[in-house]
Amino acid sequence: MPLIQTQDWTLWQGAGLFCLCALAIAIAGTRITRVVDQLADRTGIGEAAAGAVLLGISTSLGGCVLSVTASWNGHAELAVSNALGGIAVQTFFLALADMSYRKANLEHAAASVPNMMQNALLISLLSLVLLATYLPSLTFFGIHPVSPLLFVLYGYGISLVRKAQDSPMWRPSITRETREDVPDDVGKMPPLSRLWREFLLLMLILGVAGWGLEPAANVIAEKAGVSYTVIGVMLTAISTSIPELVTSVAAVRRGALTLAVGGIIGGNAFDVLFISASDIAYRAGSIYHAVPQEASFWLALNLFMSGILIMGLIRREKHGIAGIGWESAAIMVLYLLGVFLLLNTPD
Repeated sequence: MPLIQTQDWTLWQGAGLFCLCALAIAIAGTRITRVVDQLADRTGIGEAAAGAVLLGISTSLGGCVLSVTASWNGHAELAVSNALGGIAVQTFFLALADMSYRKANLEHAAASVPNMMQNALLISLLSLVLLATYLPSLTFFGIHPVSPLLFVLYGYGISLVRKAQDSPMWRPSITRETREDVPDDVGKMPPLSRLWREFLLLMLILGVAGWGLEPAANVIAEKAGVSYTVIGVMLTAISTSIPELVTSVAAVRRGALTLAVGGIIGGNAFDVLFISASDIAYRAGSIYHAVPQEASFWLALNLFMSGILIMGLIRREKHGIAGIGWESAAIMVLYLLGVFLLLNTPD
């Protein structure tokens, strides 16, 4: 039973709670970028690993809580659409961050083996989710076998990212436009214990805000008469992904380009686990077989966009159309096309 009773709420009350939670996510997500950048230097784990684990998980926490809460309340469509919509819009945000860096295309300047490894992990995770929809819908204790497998694959992939950071078997060519991950002066940073406390506090704020978004989204869907897929892709996914936009642009302006790219891709990989966690919370069977065709469309679109992104990271074009890479431009077009089809496809 939901802790927030919204049966008698109006559309405006739901929208008000939604905006309040989205604002909290934007503010906390903005502040956490600086903390994670300093933790990367303080702990020595590097920007790519910090982006994948610390920044990716923390900025995705609000969306994760929303998806799990939605599935626990029986709203499988909202849970999965929020996860897949979040991955799509965050990839779109990476293209926007590319526009904020004028010296060269972001795929060129932030080239690193760990970021390419993270993108390969993302494609593998998404492919496994797609495969699950074609497998039998059998479950064990209400959990589909693919769900724990996603966690195992994610853990293995993150270990490979860390190894690629510490002992790469090959390196991208260094050019004048390439920005390598060079630690800042740790002597000018706050103590490590203070950074961890601030990081955990901001994570808590993001989690509580994500929990509050779920009942607000339900009210908006019911009162406005729109599908949970539209709400998940267009409202909850975008609002819970605001930290990724803010943090990626902020990281670019700080010169932490590897962190900017790693935070987006790492957050996307973690977002796939929303579906796995949602399946565990969903008590009516396999969540992979309880979502409409529109969700499968966004799954395929995410695979396409991620494939284009990894080609851009390997190709490393210095300058493209309108000051951004051709791959970034293609990602933007694909996302906008997906939104257009979502809003113009009859129910």
